[in-house]
Amino acid sequence: MEIPEGDLDLLAIGETVVDLISVEETETLLDACTFRRYQGGEPANIAVYVAKLGGKAALISKLGAGAFGQFLRAELQRSNVLTEYLVMDAKVQTTVIFISRTPGTADSLAFRMADYQLKPEDVDERVIRRAKIVHASAFALSREPSRLAVEKALKLARKHGKIVSLDPNYNPDVWPDQQEAQTVLPRIFSYASITKPSLDDATRLFGPGKTPEAYIALYHAMGPEVVVLTMGEQGILVSDAGDKLYIPVREIEVLDATGAGDAFWAGFLVALLDGNPLKQCTLFAREIVERKLSTVGPFPDVIDRVEIYARVNEIGS
Repeated sequence: MEIPEGDLDLLAIGETVVDLISVEETETLLDACTFRRYQGGEPANIAVYVAKLGGKAALISKLGAGAFGQFLRAELQRSNVLTEYLVMDAKVQTTVIFISRTPGTADSLAFRMADYQLKPEDVDERVIRRAKIVHASAFALSREPSRLAVEKALKLARKHGKIVSLDPNYNPDVWPDQQEAQTVLPRIFSYASITKPSLDDATRLFGPGKTPEAYIALYHAMGPEVVVLTMGEQGILVSDAGDKLYIPVREIEVLDATGAGDAFWAGFLVALLDGNPLKQCTLFAREIVERKLSTVGPFPDVIDRVEIYARVNEIGS
């Protein structure tokens, strides 16, 4: 895949939220009593991980102007994400999501406010021109006007020859109208170059019972050239226009699965920008996600990209 010009490695657009993750390890919020505050939101997490890996990342997102919005902006700045394109709106409150801390699929409850109020006029074409990759998620597509804002950004990115990365993290709890989702997502996916569904994502969107290869074909049919299907313990299946590559996962102790998919995404995109073939990108991403699964809360401030590449080259597969 050809890497476009730009002084920004990644521009992410969409939700930035406060994640309130339970201190107790539990599969259900019913048993969670104490919570700790973290910066969250899939596009914001991707931008943070890219910055921590030494890339230059910026974020378009809407926050409330109150304490939670100020907290998120400070956290992003601390991670060296460019925040000049954040919209701080005194008329809305910052989105908050309660999450159970668990090695498996987390239980969550979202109080959505500012995130979906992002508007098309908040998207500046000049920053699209600066980016090599423009990234968004299905979460922001689930409501208007943020859907229009994201579609504008991805359409402009496609127009200017950028890599468009789209997370198909469809969830009926967030987007209850599945028929609407199945109408909207193919239109948005027509702009995408690359997507990384999990097996859970694929099952929620297309229904259960299909083979991994069948799910991949359905994503390709919507537009992306590269589809990376993460399948939990079953491994990772990478498809480049139908040419498939399988990468196994390794057994590790999982302390916190929150944000693991975001860590994989960021590692894959950074390795792609470094000019690696898809196999090396996937192995690099696997190293990143293993480190995230072994960490409660956010990563350390800096991730040594050179050390990770050395580890990938040492292991080989």
